[in-house]
Amino acid sequence: MKRLLVALSLACSAVAGHAAELPSLEIIAPAGPGGGYDQLARAAQSALMEEGIVTSIQVNNRPGAGGTLGLAEFVTKNKNGVNLIATGIGMVGSIVTSKSPVRMDQTKPLALMTGEYLTIVVGKNSPIRNMSDLAEAYRKNPATLSLGGFAAGGSDHLLYGAVVQSFNGDVSKMNYVVMGAGGELLAPVMGGHISTAAGGYNEFASQIKSGALRAIGIASPTRLPGIDVPTMKEQGFDVDLVNWRGFLAPAGISDADRAKLDKALGSMVKSERWQKLLEARGWVDLYMPSDKFAEFLANEDKKVTTTLRSLKLID
Repeated sequence: MKRLLVALSLACSAVAGHAAELPSLEIIAPAGPGGGYDQLARAAQSALMEEGIVTSIQVNNRPGAGGTLGLAEFVTKNKNGVNLIATGIGMVGSIVTSKSPVRMDQTKPLALMTGEYLTIVVGKNSPIRNMSDLAEAYRKNPATLSLGGFAAGGSDHLLYGAVVQSFNGDVSKMNYVVMGAGGELLAPVMGGHISTAAGGYNEFASQIKSGALRAIGIASPTRLPGIDVPTMKEQGFDVDLVNWRGFLAPAGISDADRAKLDKALGSMVKSERWQKLLEARGWVDLYMPSDKFAEFLANEDKKVTTTLRSLKLID
């Protein structure tokens, strides 16, 4: 009995230590509910709280302009402190294409978290059944294909551009339609108002499983465990694109607070709970702490800018 009481006391002390270190946290998801940023923010909220690392976490959605509206609010209102905003490759591209007045260098990179291979889906009644059908329809009349995605210059836009380039199509004729993320794309594609939708598999998983949507290809190098969708590569289209996501902190965050957040996320990603969550959602574990993520972001900005130029989306 004494041993049990000691064990319980130690466990409670460990949780209390975490709670005292980070009693509360706000995470901004710069997109609507159900989108990739929202999913990452809420997954981290759940894991951090259930692991006893943070006592209270509030997630607030701030959609618009490919994440740059949320970024602008975050930069303006959060000069310092322990607050986070979700970010990703889509935000990098949106900043460049929209010539946003706010940039990521007005924040402090905190952690690279996950990667999600992008997929293209169509409604159940669509005549497009695979990637070859999509390419054939594009060659015949690209104007009739409305390709729905999250934001101009974002990951979905990059995906469609890479697909069109893979079959030597004319990217300048691409009819890309900005619709939003996650739930905002569902009704238009299921109702046939747009030809296709692009995003992370998990954003469409329920509708794919129910038969309301059909996934015609996923941009992973090989098939993913538990996901019955053919890769674009196996269908003859040399496309491999992972949509990475992570967290940014305020530019003025103190070294002590940054160390606390680094430690909190570092502990979370090692937990069995987080690893099971990654597996369940088909996410790739890309975790990097703040110093390595800063270097990654600088390289990614250059790479995305080069890709956008090749797609003729920027000068």
